[in-house]
Amino acid sequence: MMHSLLVEGIGVQNWTYILVGVTFAIYIGIAIWSRAGSTKEFYVAGSGVSPLANGMATAADWMSAASFISMAGIISFAGYDGAVYLMGWTGGYVLLALLLAPYLRKFGKFTVPDFIGDRYYSKTARVVAVLCALLVSFTYVAGQMRGVGIVFSRFLEVDINTGVIIGMLIVLFYAVLGGMKGITYTQVAQYCILIFAFMVPAIFISIQMTGNPIPQLGFGGTLAEDSGTYLLDKLDGLSLQLGFSEYTEGTKSMIDVFAITCALMVGTAGLPHVIVRFFTVKRVKDARKSAGIALLLIVLLYSTAPAVAVFARTNMIETVSNQPYASVPQWFKKWESTGLIEFTDKNKDGKIQYLANKDENELVVDRDIMVLANPEISNLPNWVVALVAAGGLAAALSTAAGLLLVISSSVSHDLIKKMINPKISEKGELVAARLSAVGAVCVAGYFGINPPGFVAAVVALAFGLAAASFFPAIILGIFYKRMNKEGAIAGMVVGITAMMLYMIKYKLGWFDEVLPDKSDWWFGISPEGFGSVAMLLNFIVSMVIMAFTPAPPEEVQDIVETIRIPNGAGKATH
Repeated sequence: MMHSLLVEGIGVQNWTYILVGVTFAIYIGIAIWSRAGSTKEFYVAGSGVSPLANGMATAADWMSAASFISMAGIISFAGYDGAVYLMGWTGGYVLLALLLAPYLRKFGKFTVPDFIGDRYYSKTARVVAVLCALLVSFTYVAGQMRGVGIVFSRFLEVDINTGVIIGMLIVLFYAVLGGMKGITYTQVAQYCILIFAFMVPAIFISIQMTGNPIPQLGFGGTLAEDSGTYLLDKLDGLSLQLGFSEYTEGTKSMIDVFAITCALMVGTAGLPHVIVRFFTVKRVKDARKSAGIALLLIVLLYSTAPAVAVFARTNMIETVSNQPYASVPQWFKKWESTGLIEFTDKNKDGKIQYLANKDENELVVDRDIMVLANPEISNLPNWVVALVAAGGLAAALSTAAGLLLVISSSVSHDLIKKMINPKISEKGELVAARLSAVGAVCVAGYFGINPPGFVAAVVALAFGLAAASFFPAIILGIFYKRMNKEGAIAGMVVGITAMMLYMIKYKLGWFDEVLPDKSDWWFGISPEGFGSVAMLLNFIVSMVIMAFTPAPPEEVQDIVETIRIPNGAGKATH
């Protein structure tokens, strides 16, 4: 009895200090234990990671702050339309596991620019690939740093900018010291923490709302308090009362749904920080195994996210809509102090009017807080609230570390070692890699403090950039031996340029005094989905230019043939 009272007596902030402190100590301890002593350990963990460990690390690397914090938040606001993120990201991982991972592992290079530079026998191709990798990685890591800032701002009660800086220092320590070796085993720990942190509150709330301990079943079940009413029917009713469209009905055009799903899928298959994970295992068959393990571990969170979204949305509407502001729960005031919830009493009646009509709506909620605030809204124990904070940090930091490694290896290995100073010593290259990581963290921190949007939107743009640049070059490089350097380079340049211009115009609004209306989108496709169009442009330009330029050398064509031969594919061809 005394023990339970003591546990309940510990506040959310103290629980957060305890759980976040313990998890950070684990990460730093692993980094010290597994610090990299060579460039191979720094880049690919010595290519000696087991399929299980690599599967867990890949899942953590893949499930970023966008998956943990922002995806369920988007689904909770967008409803049916939010399913594009689930379909695109899950389908993309299947595409990566089947089409790319084994072949790239057999090719046996450290990085994606390394593959493109050698496959297309060109320094120019390598430079273009490095620039694309940096652009994709910096866009992606900005979302992770933003996620770290949000978690720290609420649970450690510091402002978002301070939270970003704390996150920068932590990730810098273990990424710079341990390299891929340190990051891999840190990510194994981070997967365990983030999945536990995501599932525990989901199970608690599912039992609380529907009486079913399995969130995926509770999501489609009836309410515990009213067994005749389905949870989704109740949310549809609440949404219509407030002027929103039904939660289970979509508002996006079919072409935009298709374009976003496609961009997220092919963007996944072109993400350099995920692809590099498959270079860390011993054999090609281990790459296949770890891809399968990672997919199972990812599905656990992804199949739960729609349930979490519905629980959070329903609870939030019932808790705050049309309630007197003077009597709102403590969690509301805490989040309001971060600036991520804003209430403006427009009609001066002292009540919170949460409505679809922008002129009458008095409540603005940042969708990135939905997962983090969900346990507090549902009155779960303080330790569960703090656990979610630790899980959000684990998700953001695991992906940020992987991205920083891509950035540092692109600079030290692909630019310095392969182009600027081929005679650099092993020690010199390791120093260059660590200095590059320091520079990358600083740039990432800047974008975390000044993000171009909420976490999942920023991340979706990174997928569009990867789809527009890497996917066609990698696919054609593996499966079409006639593909040459001229076609690949032209395709990557055109694809990434088209995506960048569309982002700048329709996401940042640099070309307009005001951001354009949706009606101005090309073919009705949003910036998050334009990667599909840019990818098609890349394919078309690559094939057209290839048709009018010389075929690759015979030895390059032979390599392409070799990496697709399954016989004797047990060892990588370094």
